Amino acid sequence: MTADLAAGSAAQLTNIWKSYGPVPVLKGVSLALQQGEVHALLGGNGAGKSTLMKIMSGLVSANAGSIEINGVPLPHASPALAQQLGLYLVPQEAHILGNQSVLENICLGLRPSPRALRKRVEQLIAELAVTLDLDAQAATLEIAERQIVEILRGLVREARVLILDEPTSALTPFEVHALFQRVRKLQAQGVGIFFISHKLREIREICGTISVLRDGAVVLSGPLDTYSDAEIIDAMSRVTTGAAPTGAPAKRSGTGAGPVRLSVRKLSGEGFRDISLEVRAGEVLGLAGVVGAGRTEFSETLFGLRRQSGGSVALDGVELANRSPRRCIDAGLVYLPEDRQQNGLFLDAPLYWNTSSYLIHRLPFLLRPGHERSLFDKFRQSMGIKCTGPGQSAKALSGGNQQKVLMSKCLSAAPKVLVLDEPTRGVDVAARNDIYALIRKLAADGVAVILISSDFDEIELLADRVVVMAFGQLGGELTENISVDAIARLAFGAGEQAHA
Repeated sequence: MTADLAAGSAAQLTNIWKSYGPVPVLKGVSLALQQGEVHALLGGNGAGKSTLMKIMSGLVSANAGSIEINGVPLPHASPALAQQLGLYLVPQEAHILGNQSVLENICLGLRPSPRALRKRVEQLIAELAVTLDLDAQAATLEIAERQIVEILRGLVREARVLILDEPTSALTPFEVHALFQRVRKLQAQGVGIFFISHKLREIREICGTISVLRDGAVVLSGPLDTYSDAEIIDAMSRVTTGAAPTGAPAKRSGTGAGPVRLSVRKLSGEGFRDISLEVRAGEVLGLAGVVGAGRTEFSETLFGLRRQSGGSVALDGVELANRSPRRCIDAGLVYLPEDRQQNGLFLDAPLYWNTSSYLIHRLPFLLRPGHERSLFDKFRQSMGIKCTGPGQSAKALSGGNQQKVLMSKCLSAAPKVLVLDEPTRGVDVAARNDIYALIRKLAADGVAVILISSDFDEIELLADRVVVMAFGQLGGELTENISVDAIARLAFGAGEQAHA
């Protein structure tokens, strides 16, 4: 990429350098975004993507280099000035003020009349084909709805440069399709969009240009259709693979050959009712459905985070009554939550403490630090967690490494049944494949796995059997011929029937 400002340029980054202490994070990065262009930005976790976008949006100061937005220099780090120049960053982790309404969150800081703003937001919601209660308290929003709020914040501000950081990570195929329709409309209006994602299929669908960062430098950049998937993945990796990774070992033939490990009978609770299912030892059960179908509420109730209103749960034939997270962990039922930063990790705590946090009640107090460090070192090596040491805080890690720490927290409890709620949300291709391989290995070792995912490709790849939830009820099951199309037809068809 040349550093010259091209005609019709929406944004120009020239020779951007950034270091934290002696460690360089960005090494002379230059990128150009044209008006009406959707520009994919890829790279492994820790490659520098998020730092680059934070610099561009005025959240972080660069050590060297220059930024222009719509032809106007951004002289210093200032989010307010970046937004004034027409740039808005939609972050991967939504920032929500829980005690305010959804509408107040979307319009935060805007001056036009409340009536005019509401009308504009309602119009955007209709164009996105999503459902949001603008008067509801924002704390009640699901994670996918929080992402929609962030996107609406940018759209209502009429941004001319939009940065979408993993915008589809918790969206269903239907919601992704609706989002892409809106992106194309923005593209036709001349809006330039940086699209950060790890999903090559989506990038192929919506982007025309691609740049790949590795170790803080641009290692590939140009028209997307000139590069194969293998070339893109090779560019992201230190070692040339020559081909795209397979993602996971082949699924086991047949549907769970082992004994029934978890039995759920007519379980009901907030957001769902009368859920009955079984998971066998060594089986990966995919739990699919549109966002809002009740999957997370079901899993949290299963784990004792929410109260059930009816039904029963048995593990290895023994009923788990009066469940709490501690009782479930001790029995062998372990849960990986959907939102690692809000509900999974203690971000300010050291990594060794995070890994052992499901087991603190089991460790003798005087021996705890030694046990915890030893436990973390075992998972650090086996899972390839990149960090400076066991005492580093979890918030200092990239998203993929945070997710591996969360996985190590779950595995430290030696689960018999492991419930994974969106286990690869916001992680790069390499970390995603590591997690896929780990899931198949756990199943091969006899663990019963419930995989909750909005990524139907992920469920097709990993699940031995699929059940679908819609509007809080089970809507169907697939035991063979599992495909994205079959899952989608069942998910949306069951949703329409349940809603009728």
